[in-house]
Amino acid sequence: MKDKKSGNSVALVTGGAEGIGLCISQAFARAGMNVVIADNNSSAGRKAQRSIGSNSVFVQTDVSNEAAVKKMIAQTVRHFGRIDYLINNAAIGKTVSIEKLSFADWTKILHTNLSAAFLCAKYAAKYQRKTHGAIVNIASTRALMSEANTEAYSASKGGIVALTHALAVSLGPDIRVNCISPGWIDTRDYTNKPKFPPLTEADHKQHPAGRVGRPEDIAQMVLYLCSKEAGFITGQNFIIDGGMTKKMIYVE
Repeated sequence: MKDKKSGNSVALVTGGAEGIGLCISQAFARAGMNVVIADNNSSAGRKAQRSIGSNSVFVQTDVSNEAAVKKMIAQTVRHFGRIDYLINNAAIGKTVSIEKLSFADWTKILHTNLSAAFLCAKYAAKYQRKTHGAIVNIASTRALMSEANTEAYSASKGGIVALTHALAVSLGPDIRVNCISPGWIDTRDYTNKPKFPPLTEADHKQHPAGRVGRPEDIAQMVLYLCSKEAGFITGQNFIIDGGMTKKMIYVE
């Protein structure tokens, strides 16, 4: 692919330094695109940038802050000259009973997971219209089903699904907008956090697909949704969960 002066495609990935976001960043780079890794974790961001190489830059960003998002978009355009693909992946969560969930934590989670996607789309739109780009929002199966004590996270991801189809209608036909709802994705190979407990046979077998998901499962769908081959797909939510949301579970 080409550099800034000759019009290389540019992918901006929020939360792009670890987990699913890092895998997505690496996948775009392998596809020959320039990548902007936007993350609030500076050490992980610099490590991710080194692993990807010269066709990437790291921009430390708090995506819940409007001024920081505007600065991130400006830095991306200043460095690479364009924005083709926006991947709204950054997210946080907190598992706590609703009685103990503070309004401050509720607001922080909603701002980071949902308002950030709105802000990134808002400020990237004028550049993406020029490139006829695509947006992929990372939601969650928690938008459709819940575990106890996940009200803020689940609400934010449900909002992402609705925001996706609203943006698709508002920004089309110049920009296509879709979202992906991952299920259980084992991110141990893409994080600097302490080691995860080993996966068990039961972990895998409870999935109709026969295994727990991998970050690559999500990254490959992101690449497809950004490709010309997906040119007739917009406003959709793709559930990638090994079939778990289709499985009826009863206590025997």
